[in-house]
Amino acid sequence: MSKLPRSPIALEDRANEQGRLYSPSAARNRDAIAAVLARALPTGASVLEIGSGTGEHAVAACQVRPDLSWQPSDPDAASRDSQASWAGEAGGAILAPLEIDLLRSQTLAEIDGFDALVCMNVIHIAPWAVAEALAALAQGRLRPGGVVVLYGPYLQGDATAPSNLAFDASLKARNPEWGVRSLDAVVALLASHDLCLIEQVDMPANNLMLIFQRREPE
Repeated sequence: MSKLPRSPIALEDRANEQGRLYSPSAARNRDAIAAVLARALPTGASVLEIGSGTGEHAVAACQVRPDLSWQPSDPDAASRDSQASWAGEAGGAILAPLEIDLLRSQTLAEIDGFDALVCMNVIHIAPWAVAEALAALAQGRLRPGGVVVLYGPYLQGDATAPSNLAFDASLKARNPEWGVRSLDAVVALLASHDLCLIEQVDMPANNLMLIFQRREPE
């Protein structure tokens, strides 16, 4: 297998075999992530994933939960090609990938309602405006009882892992608009869009899975 050159889309080198990309980080954590998704996502959920990357997480989730209908997306064409290639491993549960860029409103126009929104390892390698657009999308399109699941590293005040502090500094050196996000800031942002944190799961390598649920009017 050959390797892709380093790209701003990913913070790692990804192997490429006939258009199918392989993520070293996904290989390390996809089973742990799929296990949480398996119990967190509603039965028969229509899932929209933002920033699906190689597509490997979608496959892992759908292999554990074949009742799901999974819509991958990515602004990067090579990533979408990889997602389409990997989809064959999920028995039809994964739909054709969409070109979605949260900072380009025209790419959101045709998105239908969904039961779950999943976003992994995105908001720290994007401007804060992406997190804001993600929250707004969930508020506007998430169906009643739906969930939002975010995965990645977070700053937690004095409890922040040293590795996450170092990662934050590295990201900001690459792009001052990037950075490991404050857990409190993310929770507050989603709360302002009627999404309540219902579970926080400690994950390997000092990452967290955050599970939010839509708050319905009283």
